Amino acid sequence: MAPTGRGTGLPELPSARIDAVWRAAAPHLARRRFFTVAAAATALAFGTGLPARGAMAAPRLDARRITENPFTLGVASGDPLPDAVVLWTRLAPAPYEPDGGLGQEQVSVNWEVALDDLFVIVVREGVALAHPEYAHSVHVDVQGLTPDTTYYYRFTVGTWVSPEGRTRTAPAEGSAVSSLRLAAVACQAYHDGYYTAYRHLAQEDVDLVFHLGDYLYEYPVNSTGGERGYAEGTLPDAYNRETMTLTDYRMRYALYRSDEDLQAAHATHPFVVAWDDHETENNYAGAIPENDVPPEEFLLRRAAAYRAYWENQPLRAAQLPQGPDARLYRRLHWGDLSQFDVLDTRQYRSDQAYGDRPHVPGPESDDPARTLTGDAQERWLIEGWQASNALWNVVPQQVLFCQRNFDVTDPPKVSMDAWDGYRASRNRVVAGAKAAGLANWIVLTGDVHVGYALDIKDNFDDPASRTLGTELACTSITSGKDGADKPVNWEAHLRANPHMKFYNGKRGYLRMELDREAARSDFRTVSAVTTPGAPVTTAASFVTEAGDPGLKPA
Repeated sequence: MAPTGRGTGLPELPSARIDAVWRAAAPHLARRRFFTVAAAATALAFGTGLPARGAMAAPRLDARRITENPFTLGVASGDPLPDAVVLWTRLAPAPYEPDGGLGQEQVSVNWEVALDDLFVIVVREGVALAHPEYAHSVHVDVQGLTPDTTYYYRFTVGTWVSPEGRTRTAPAEGSAVSSLRLAAVACQAYHDGYYTAYRHLAQEDVDLVFHLGDYLYEYPVNSTGGERGYAEGTLPDAYNRETMTLTDYRMRYALYRSDEDLQAAHATHPFVVAWDDHETENNYAGAIPENDVPPEEFLLRRAAAYRAYWENQPLRAAQLPQGPDARLYRRLHWGDLSQFDVLDTRQYRSDQAYGDRPHVPGPESDDPARTLTGDAQERWLIEGWQASNALWNVVPQQVLFCQRNFDVTDPPKVSMDAWDGYRASRNRVVAGAKAAGLANWIVLTGDVHVGYALDIKDNFDDPASRTLGTELACTSITSGKDGADKPVNWEAHLRANPHMKFYNGKRGYLRMELDREAARSDFRTVSAVTTPGAPVTTAASFVTEAGDPGLKPA
């Protein structure tokens, strides 16, 4: 019998946490004087949706009664450590139904990890419970694995066997590593097209994938799947509304994860995920919603969105939300080659300045008290750089870090939702990078639905100033529909931003290889997403040499 892994499923949740959501939300509400009995009652009701123990626990379902495939949402792995990796699945024999077709019963799920895809050499195995309170999702933090090793995994429920997944562990911390291959993706509006880019990514030889936000969109999806053009009535009417409740978000994840191309990418590569705004609501800022609704109402929505996000991603128990709060920023290592500081630029930010419209920087946006990361995360990032011994320091995050002037006027307008709207916050981070002596600094970015390659400058208004690092913005998987190689503002953007070395508006992903000499970046794009099956090409490639910041055409 192979040894059994630890951490086989969800954390123990005592009944005392029945009010966890309200207790977590209370500090937000108290600061804004929006405490009401109705809000407290609603939050308390939301908090009861946690697994109970003992006699109060949900009954156990006999797996022999499951007559339809429960693995319709595929499998995934994520956050690889040298000796551990998270495995994920979510049982849903009826994925478009609110309960996934399993009602309110627990389900026992067997899992296996092997060194071969035939599962002859099984090295870890165990049983996890799929709780109805967590939408029958399963998170197995498999530990005791060998560093820098490829593994295969699968789940079984009764006679049903999941698709096979492939994952890998990180090299031992501090060990000498010669190279790493990664990909970065973002922004996958289901209704804007097919996930063709994911089908190609599944065939790439990469070690891990960073998802930089907007895994989900809250907007309605009609019965034809928008640009996908299904037959009328293919999708239930329940999708044709904005996500607001926990059930809404769970069902929307089921829709997205039912896509076979997305499943293929998850089954082939471990993912490291980070959210942006659309997993909850467009352009929200901390506890401040996009629209004019009471903060306590929005915090309940945020709690529902954060919980559904955790349920549907390969994340550890440390990322499990406490009401409307979740610690998503975290640090991973790849031997001595790379340190990854994964940021959350949405949950802790100050409200966007100037009504969140393109605007010239001014006193409101440049207030030194404003922050994009929050004080604690900012200190964590800079202290992590100071302690880093990695050759490459990579920051996967959401919104554009470099200055991006929208036009050539003086002064130009910039985005109030990106780091340009929080210049004091950016200046502190840049000062921290300089103080830490980062020689090889790379920022990976999502959000913008285009591919950018930019030099991080000491002074963005002076093209001759020192180059401190490199920013690479992956384009979207689908958001924005087919796009164009040269968007209408292509020439103006390049003229207004001398540090911008590349701009492309097609859909796709970023592929990168880091080694001891350089970082090579390939912008991989597909010709269309509104029709399936488009080929993939490399739109451009760049190299950043170790010890010599700045982009050079490959």
